[in-house]
Amino acid sequence: MGFAERLPSERELALRLGVSRVTVREALRALQEAGYVDAKRGRYGGTFVTFRPDHPPLTPVRVLARGKARVREISDVLTFRHVLEVGAAEAAARRKLAEHERAYLLERLAAAEAADLRIYRQCDARLHLAIAELTGSTSLAMAIADIRMDLDDLLNSIPLLERNIEHSNVQHRRIVEAIVAGHPRRARAAMEEHVEGTAALLRGFLLSGEEEEGGSEDGHR
Repeated sequence: MGFAERLPSERELALRLGVSRVTVREALRALQEAGYVDAKRGRYGGTFVTFRPDHPPLTPVRVLARGKARVREISDVLTFRHVLEVGAAEAAARRKLAEHERAYLLERLAAAEAADLRIYRQCDARLHLAIAELTGSTSLAMAIADIRMDLDDLLNSIPLLERNIEHSNVQHRRIVEAIVAGHPRRARAAMEEHVEGTAALLRGFLLSGEEEEGGSEDGHR
């Protein structure tokens, strides 16, 4: 979606992202309040993208230009991240954590909840890496650290909104509370909801144009 490009209808966005129209409407309202889109009425109305970074990052237009290889690349990062982090949350919850380990995780959670827009993604990454460390597997922690760098590249190419942060913090707390309480299934389910929400957001911003042209290689929307 380039500057001043018209977005698809609410119905189409809901189908493409696999969410309700109410969710889409709320997201568009948040984007409009933040100045990233502009809604116009009338025959030639619709919702138009108005966001343009000072130094253009990876945008959907550039994604489209890279073709199907880029679609596979993004899908690979999101799928690998899902497997690693969902498994990590479950593994961490299965361990009998020492008091200092629980305190460490709760400190990371508090830092993320208190972070402003400027440092939020850094604190978010540290929380996820803390969960990986608490699995007790150095190999898993290293793999998550590696995939996190790829994920951050994608996240830095889309807007960061207060409403997204609030929702993410709620999910983070559910994940951490399940791990600290020693409930593997709850931790796994909470992390799965979290990473799938992020994946849907990234696909919506970065892959919608590519999928419209040729379709996703793995069928994700």
